[in-house]
Amino acid sequence: MATVEANISMSLDGYVTGPNLDRYPGLGEGGEVIQAWVEESRAMDFAFGEERQIAGSIITSRKVYDETGGWAAEDGFYRMPVFVVTHRPHDVVVKGETTFTFVTEGIRHAIEQARVAAGDKVVHIMGGASIIQQALAAGLVDELFLHVAPVILSSGTQLFEHLGGPIQLERAEVIESRHATHLRYRILN
Repeated sequence: MATVEANISMSLDGYVTGPNLDRYPGLGEGGEVIQAWVEESRAMDFAFGEERQIAGSIITSRKVYDETGGWAAEDGFYRMPVFVVTHRPHDVVVKGETTFTFVTEGIRHAIEQARVAAGDKVVHIMGGASIIQQALAAGLVDELFLHVAPVILSSGTQLFEHLGGPIQLERAEVIESRHATHLRYRILN
């Protein structure tokens, strides 16, 4: 069965976006700094390259899908199945090798479909925060992979809100890069 990994960038104080999302869609005001590490080849190799098992499917939110225009590129960028958790039904969208399937039955159903699609590769939950919170609260995540930027945003969208209780973690890997500390944890409970 595929490993389910929540994978997201955040500030040192636990925000995955900056404030004022209504005026600054996407990462919020000042939030782009939490994604600066994606420009570093060493960090990208660690996060998504040959050093790690590459994802076989992705789970994201409808908000992220809409705000990126379905990753506007003709090939859909990921070249694998993407499951979009939503309350609004939508036909499947195919962009090159990327298939966007809209799942209206909730996070549990999205993860079931993504596991089948991923085979023995990783199911990568990339957010937003609400999707990761739902998966963590339901006990559906095997690993938590955080890219922690050296910034304190003080407000925005918190990652660890609404979890409903403690989650035991075991550190699996730590890598330093110029713009982030990359932390991978196994979830124990």
